[in-house]
Amino acid sequence: MIISVDTQIPFPRLLVFQTYRDKLQELLPYMENVHRIEPKSYRQENGRVFCTNEWHGGGEIPSLARAFMNEQMLSWTEHNIWNEADFSLEWRITTHAFTEAVLCSGKNYFLEQGAMTLVKNRGELVIQSHKIAGIPEFLKGQVAGFVEEVLSQKIGPNLIQMGEGVRQYLEKTAAC
Repeated sequence: MIISVDTQIPFPRLLVFQTYRDKLQELLPYMENVHRIEPKSYRQENGRVFCTNEWHGGGEIPSLARAFMNEQMLSWTEHNIWNEADFSLEWRITTHAFTEAVLCSGKNYFLEQGAMTLVKNRGELVIQSHKIAGIPEFLKGQVAGFVEEVLSQKIGPNLIQMGEGVRQYLEKTAAC
């Protein structure tokens, strides 16, 4: 599955970039499908920030999915490299369930458009059904399809919601 979501935020690029990178905890109230974010590591090196965060999701889960999904299936670790020189973010996600079967990575670009910032989220999610452990062989394809379907219904809206949250946060803090 290709991830391609664009968001326009009516604030300067540097401010938007730094808000995404540095204000994650303050953005949490704007993300209804995320219960908490735990910072795991953070270091600066040669104009880049390397950080790792553990995300714990939730929100509306289809009733069929609730029968066999647990918190581990709604949690992931995000490994980020923020590069202020070109206003980009390289990211890789490690899921806490089906870790060996799920590949998810991409790059976000923060582009200046006058007084606006265009955030281009680009990535790919691949479910390798043959690597799903603990499930009978004949069900692996169905489970992989189901997991991809559930995730595809969450990823795009979550990225849009985060962009909207950044906009609301910046409007609120600019007014203070």
